[in-house]
Amino acid sequence: MTFDSFGLPSIVLANITKLGYTTPTPIQERAIPAAMEGRDLMGLAQTGTGKTAAFLLPMLTKLLSKAPASPRRKVRALILAPTRELAEQIHEAAMDLGRGTSIRSTTVYGGMSMGRQINNLRNGTDIVVACPGRLLDHMSQRTVDLSGVETLVLDEADQMFDMGFLPDIKKILAGLPKERHTMLFSATMPEAIRSLANDILKDPETLRVGTNAPTETVSHAIYPVAHHLKTKLLLELLHRNKEGSVLVFTRTKHRAKRLAENLEKTGHKATALQGNLSQSRRKEAMDGFRSGRYRVLVATDIAARGIDVSQISHVVNFDVPSTPETYTHRIGRTGRAERSGEAHTFVTGEDVSMVRAIERLMREPLTRKKIEGFDYNEGPSAADKDFNRPIMDRGRGGYGGGGGGGGYGAARPQSRAPRPAYGAPRSDNSDRRDADGNRVQPGDDIYAADRRDDRPARGYGDRTRYGADRPGARPDGGRPGYGRPSSGRPGQGGQGARPQGNSRPQAAAGTSHTTSR
Repeated sequence: MTFDSFGLPSIVLANITKLGYTTPTPIQERAIPAAMEGRDLMGLAQTGTGKTAAFLLPMLTKLLSKAPASPRRKVRALILAPTRELAEQIHEAAMDLGRGTSIRSTTVYGGMSMGRQINNLRNGTDIVVACPGRLLDHMSQRTVDLSGVETLVLDEADQMFDMGFLPDIKKILAGLPKERHTMLFSATMPEAIRSLANDILKDPETLRVGTNAPTETVSHAIYPVAHHLKTKLLLELLHRNKEGSVLVFTRTKHRAKRLAENLEKTGHKATALQGNLSQSRRKEAMDGFRSGRYRVLVATDIAARGIDVSQISHVVNFDVPSTPETYTHRIGRTGRAERSGEAHTFVTGEDVSMVRAIERLMREPLTRKKIEGFDYNEGPSAADKDFNRPIMDRGRGGYGGGGGGGGYGAARPQSRAPRPAYGAPRSDNSDRRDADGNRVQPGDDIYAADRRDDRPARGYGDRTRYGADRPGARPDGGRPGYGRPSSGRPGQGGQGARPQGNSRPQAAAGTSHTTSR
């Protein structure tokens, strides 16, 4: 079967040829004819199988078959996606396949200017590719009109469910016309998605393509390794495989950021894609990875279904994914467009159960590998310990600990002995001395008076708050005054102090007191 057999418009076929597509994928062979007939679709297919074109080509054909009713066109097609990257990828694919036509597409997602999105919507667009949260914002502010939606697509529905978007999706569906063409695509079929499909699809055509195992063009291997040796093992793999782009997955955004920085320090062209980045920084990272400016992209699972780069030759699971399905989504980023790819997974002792679950999903064991010449017995260095320490233990501004003033400064102690009560016996061996200069032994009592009198000897000098040598101290060694020259309540003993008692000076008639702080 070829694309010519689907009855697509000639201009769309020309764009397909320009993009280098020759033969439809299995999901496209089955989905496009059914969608062209107007049937609702329930597509179960893993990432990287060509789902985007499977729903875009029938959508574009339908939009081109009927001209907009007015120049100020309404939204006629709505595509919901879980992540910004995937939304942008779908939008770019729609523009490529619809090049030379009058079809307009725009994206709606968080992290971008609300005003710019409002202007794009007011100017008129045929297709809106949106993330649920930001689209709900536009709906609540009445800046988007969805009353003319003829086609609805939910892409990666299971990931939207995992990210907690199901309530938002139901609110969006309530604002759409009841009569519409609906297509739902998902890599897995949890019960919540099955229930949603039953509610929104009418007599759907169910398509199942390649849902049991990842792409056959990908080879798999796992590398047993200690936590502190993961970075060194990754550097060794990069050194031995110098061709092709490499996508590295970590479990947390903080580790993604630190790992990318470490790779850059060792001379690799690397960048990170994680949730703390602004949309412009995320776009810059993706564009740089696609263009080859960065060879290595370190990402969290937010990007597992939003990266469409056919040149990725290696996927490295720096951290084992949290579910077997996530493993298939990650490695689906390589072995695309009939190219071969390699998936490398670093495994520690605590990952054994997840590896077994992945093997059950794939229905075959994963190959265990070791790199010759690599020292697997090397102990952790100080840098290794710092890299693997949880982020809450780092000296980061509000997280406690010194160094860095909000950056990644020196690590704070893992635990600290509780400070003894004032005047309570001490139980440590610190070099403390009493008022007579004698060393205090563990368990000896140190009274408040001893501590106070001992301060000058311990280096407090004129900094002591109550010491007699503090500037401005009272002759009897008591607390110095804290009075202020301005009106208000002066402190006892300071300049401007009240002469006696606690009585407040009486204000003259018609005047008021102002306190300056």
